[in-house]
Amino acid sequence: MIRLAFVIPTLDQSGAERQLALLACGLPRDRFEIRVFALNRGGYFADILEKAGIPVEILQKRFRFDPLTWWRLRKAIRRFQPQLVQSFLFSANAYVRLPGICPAGTFVIVSERCVDSWKSAWQLSLDRRLASRTSAMTANSASVAEFYRDVGVQPDLISVIPNGIKVPAENANSADTASRDQIRQELGLMPTDRVVCFAGRLARQKRLPDLIWSFQLLHQLVENAKLVLIGDGPERDRLAELAVKLGCRDKIVFAGHRMDAYKLMAGMDVFCLPSEFEGMSNSLMEAMSLGLPVVVSDIAANRELVTHEQTGLVFPLGKSPEMTKALRQLLTDDSLAKRLALAARQLLVKHHSVEQLVSRHVQLYERLLAQRRV
Repeated sequence: MIRLAFVIPTLDQSGAERQLALLACGLPRDRFEIRVFALNRGGYFADILEKAGIPVEILQKRFRFDPLTWWRLRKAIRRFQPQLVQSFLFSANAYVRLPGICPAGTFVIVSERCVDSWKSAWQLSLDRRLASRTSAMTANSASVAEFYRDVGVQPDLISVIPNGIKVPAENANSADTASRDQIRQELGLMPTDRVVCFAGRLARQKRLPDLIWSFQLLHQLVENAKLVLIGDGPERDRLAELAVKLGCRDKIVFAGHRMDAYKLMAGMDVFCLPSEFEGMSNSLMEAMSLGLPVVVSDIAANRELVTHEQTGLVFPLGKSPEMTKALRQLLTDDSLAKRLALAARQLLVKHHSVEQLVSRHVQLYERLLAQRRV
């Protein structure tokens, strides 16, 4: 049995946490003994992991650097004695590589999920310093791998393993007319509305003011156009104020953070992601898996999933009029929307299944463990 420990800050309902849960639950249990350690708190995915028979331990981290958390993690890792430790996100990636945490001979894998241009100089410096204590790094897109190569991580340490997603059987997870109408009624929408949606954190990197400006133009061009923003975050009030200023607040639904975001998206017409940087967006992949046509900003991470006029429409970053044009196309040309949505779903089935996510990680684990046998 291969003992494998996963370490992550929280198990909230978010992208990195979802990928950890898919991977942990998908690994063959006759070959892997798994433990999950959350530095700060549990959350939505803690319940899923525990129902799958995977033990979860919460370390209750209180501060940016908490000596008690260092001690608890060190004790937990040494009690479990894993051959492999894999961490997700900055604080977990830092903690697992601190001196004394992992016993000698443990392979330490850090997982980077985004083009982390938000990181400060001290965080990037810490990443470089800790690279010597890293056995491997996984990046969920080629653009993330390129970012960390530029930071100074040795290229031979980095493996690109794209996100995985459970793709439902064709039409199995699409909303039928009754459930679609119910979803819309819950959000205060009409069955005849033409609805653009976004799902994710309402944060600056998502460039949602661009989407509000675009929608201000769109609702004048497309009858019954509405915009639904699923999620919450620091930009929420600013976005609402902008919508009031532009005179379109009554046509925008701020749905807030929703545990059922995936279900809500099934009742929409088009998904839009205007971000200035991403890793590999889980919400974009979810929209594609549901058969929603997608409109995305022209950044490297989005282009790994969306090819213009093949699996979606791509607009220049920050160009709201071009975004409006793309959204209008998909809301008024049903044949185009269906063609792009079908091709996007087929892309996920071919390249981004959970089985591929798991098998690519297993290959990495086996490659590392083989070094010990040589």
